[in-house]
Amino acid sequence: MDLRALSPAGRFVLFAASLAVGLAGCHSAQRLTPEQAEGKHLYDVRCAHCHEDNDLALKKVPPNLRGLFEHKALPSGIPASDAAVAANVLNGRGLMPGFAGRFTNEQMAALLAYLHTGLR
Repeated sequence: MDLRALSPAGRFVLFAASLAVGLAGCHSAQRLTPEQAEGKHLYDVRCAHCHEDNDLALKKVPPNLRGLFEHKALPSGIPASDAAVAANVLNGRGLMPGFAGRFTNEQMAALLAYLHTGLR
């Protein structure tokens, strides 16, 4: 097709249509808020070793936390709430050690904010 043969309006319509098609296939993830970004950093350095990578070669692999709050209950069966997740992190549960004293209140809030993103 010779684009020069199209009127300026026709070129614009063709451009707009091609732009729409191109953007339709582009699914950019929403940006994290500063609090969520801090939570992602904390998750990456303190949680992902076990819950994603299992680079500690644990025989019993901990549950994956992706989409944690999309379910009514945690893998343990406890209702999925900020308070329950914070208690599990701080006090430990089952084979998971507790991390009391290793998270400030602000850090715990950031971690929870990130977990609410589904781990983007």
